[in-house]
Order: sequence, then structure tokens, then C-alpha cells
Amino acid sequence: MTDMITAAEPRTASRTDAPTVSAFEFWPGWIFYTPIVLYWIILGLRYRDFSLPTAANPRIETGGLCGESKSSILDMAGDVAREWIAPYAVITTGSDDLPRALDAMKAAGLSFPIVLKPDIGCNGTGVRIMRDAESLRAGLAAFGRGVAVMLQHLIPYGHEVGLFYIRHPDEAQGRITSLTYKEVPCLTGDGHSTVEELLHADSRTRLVPHIYLPRLKDRLHDVLEAGQSLPLVFAGNHCKGSIFHDRAVDITPALVARVNEIMRDIPDFHFGRIDAKARSLATLREGRDFQIIEINGVGSEATHIWDARTTLRTAYATQFMHYRETFRIGAKKRREGWKSSGAMTMLKSWLRQRRLMASYPLND
Repeated sequence: MTDMITAAEPRTASRTDAPTVSAFEFWPGWIFYTPIVLYWIILGLRYRDFSLPTAANPRIETGGLCGESKSSILDMAGDVAREWIAPYAVITTGSDDLPRALDAMKAAGLSFPIVLKPDIGCNGTGVRIMRDAESLRAGLAAFGRGVAVMLQHLIPYGHEVGLFYIRHPDEAQGRITSLTYKEVPCLTGDGHSTVEELLHADSRTRLVPHIYLPRLKDRLHDVLEAGQSLPLVFAGNHCKGSIFHDRAVDITPALVARVNEIMRDIPDFHFGRIDAKARSLATLREGRDFQIIEINGVGSEATHIWDARTTLRTAYATQFMHYRETFRIGAKKRREGWKSSGAMTMLKSWLRQRRLMASYPLND
């Protein structure tokens, strides 16, 4: 793969070599994750603590399994790590939230366009681009009252990546176990077909039209000019329609060294995924010119499993390995004196997150 044709570039219907949906990518969650839950239970019995992975990142609520605040993780960054994180601010929706948001943006050095997203959430739910004060007013109003939201710099780089990082407490340096490029699916107009017709003609989108139709409902009958592009999703999540490419071959010593430098500056962080945007793939391999969007804890996945070329066996082997690591790290942190969150706390955090996500607006 070169820097001219990359996984981060919009995918169009004219690209005949583009990947299609994998055999299990859009299975119902309860089917795909049942073996993983069973494996978690087996490990919980072995270690005598079903919530032990939450101790892997003990300073984060539930270790980042669910219900954690995105900003609280970024807030822990020291001076070194902070230089690599996209600037952000947090407010709680309510009365006068627009002027408060504008004040928070000014204090954080933010200017439009920005990304508005819930501080507690997952899978890209509620993530939207705000291009001016009026769109921000409407964006804030779309959330319920009393909801913490993040306002974050819209990183101009075109290559979104997910890097999975693991470091055991007794190790000076960690490792990157997964590097995934996230691709934006994009329709390209021919001057006579409607958006709906283009959607059903594309080799991938026609297989999962329900993923894209809710966001396109106001444009289904539009006719795009020849060559005009229409990105189908902004949030970089596979269940929202983004396309993932396994690029572990691009994990270089320089990139590992840089990620270690950053993550060692976040206290007691040992396991999770870094979502970032890079200026180019070449500079990413050199460990420079990228910005971190967010850092996810033990509830995150190594997203290369959603590459269409990944087999089901490899996907499960990857999941099992990562969750096995969370128990191993949690056990080591327990010996240091840290405690896991407990099963009831995990359940309460999950229920709160689920309740909040049900109230969030549709993502871009």
C-alpha cells in the first residue's frame, strides 16, 4: 500500500478491488460475543474475580470497560502525552449551553469546525461535526439535558488509525498489538443516478444499506454530479459503516517508541486502544505528525478483526489473547494493591452507558 492509495481514503463504487463485508462483520452482537463472554467467565473463575480486568487500568472507572468518561482519561495525560492529544473542552448541556460552550472553546483554543461528542459513550454514537455557532446550538440541543459532552479540535489529517497498546506493570516498554486503518466509504456521482441507487449499486453498501440509510434519508433522491463525492460516515466505527484494514506491517520500532513515550505519561495505563489521525502513513511509521482523538481502556477492541480478510478463527484468537492479557495485567495490579471494580459496579456502569447512548442523536 502506498501513501497515494490508502485505507484512509474514501472508498468509491468504482474501486473494484475494494473489500466487501466479512462473513461475520455484521452478525448480531449476541452471536459474535457469546464465545468471548464464555471465555471471560472461564478466566474469571480461574482468577477468582470476574471484574479483574478493570484493575488493568486502575485509575479509570471500570478500567475503561464501560461507562468511563473519555475526557477523564485524557485529563490524566502529563506534559509529554498532552502534546499529542487533540485539544478539547467539556461542558454539561443545560441552560445557556451555547455561550458556555463558546467560552469553553475559547479557553481551550478551539475554533470551528469542531467535533461534538458525548463524554460517555462508544461505537461513535452521537459524534457529529459542528461547523459554526448555529450548528453547535442545534447539536447541543439534540442531546438530553445534564449530559456531559466534549468539544474537540477537528484534526485536519486524512488518515484515521487505531493502535492497540499493551504494557504489563513489570515491563518498562509496551507493545503495539494491532494497527488498523479506518476508511470512509464514499459514493461517487455519475450525473444521473440517485443517492439511493448509488448506495444499492456499490459492492459493499448494497450488502448493509440499513447502516447508511438513516443518515441519508434526506438525500436519497438527490442526484450527484459526475465525479461528486458523498462521504457516508464520519465516526470511525465499523458498526456505523466505516471500513477497517489490518496494517500490522506498518508497526515500526519508531512508532512503538513514540507510543510508549506517550502512554508511559498516563499513570497506570496498561491496556487499550488509541484512536488517532496521522498526516500521512509515512510519517506515522516514523512516529511523528499524528494527533490522538481518544484513548480507550479494557472495553476496546483490536479493530483489525473487522478487516474483511480476517477469518472468524483469527478474530476469536485475537479477542481471546487480548482479554487473557487484561486478566494477567489485572492480577499483577492486584498484587500491587489495586482493587478491581466489582461485578455490581461494572453492571451499573454498563446500564448507565446504555441509558445515555439511547438518548444520543444520530452520528454523522
